[in-house]
Amino acid sequence: MKAIRKWSNIYALLFIISMLITVLLFRRSMFEISIVFGCAAIVLLILLIKQNQLLKSAELIRDNCILVVPSAVITTEDGKERSVAEHTVVSVFGILMGSKLYKWGCDGVHGVRLYSVIIEKAYICLTFGDSTESTRVCLLHGLVDEQEVLEVKEKLWRETAVTAKVSGW
Repeated sequence: MKAIRKWSNIYALLFIISMLITVLLFRRSMFEISIVFGCAAIVLLILLIKQNQLLKSAELIRDNCILVVPSAVITTEDGKERSVAEHTVVSVFGILMGSKLYKWGCDGVHGVRLYSVIIEKAYICLTFGDSTESTRVCLLHGLVDEQEVLEVKEKLWRETAVTAKVSGW
């Protein structure tokens, strides 16, 4: 989340500087150079808008938190596996792993959806995707008693309509 906010601030600062240089060069009748800086300002504005959308999605996930875990393992459909040892937030709307975002349930019927949740003794696995690709994320959850597991299962069902399968408890 901090990295997303940091890049948003960098893009905003660069956009402001680029616009100021564009106006300054335009007023000094350096039209060709001002066009170059104007184009750079447009590109920076587009990057700023995309970064702010990413920041809003990250805040949405953080504000609707179901579970916070210290690490995760991500597996895609083709079997590629990648470990991530970062602060991970599981939410109603997706997963936030450091500055990486996985969203579901935000793009309508044909968008990415949460398909299944399996809660084991040491980890929780979430499978999500669209009609073309699915991703499986396994998180070391750190839940120690059955009541916490049942609360997470209930919250997931109530908020996402996906029934978590609990085994090993």
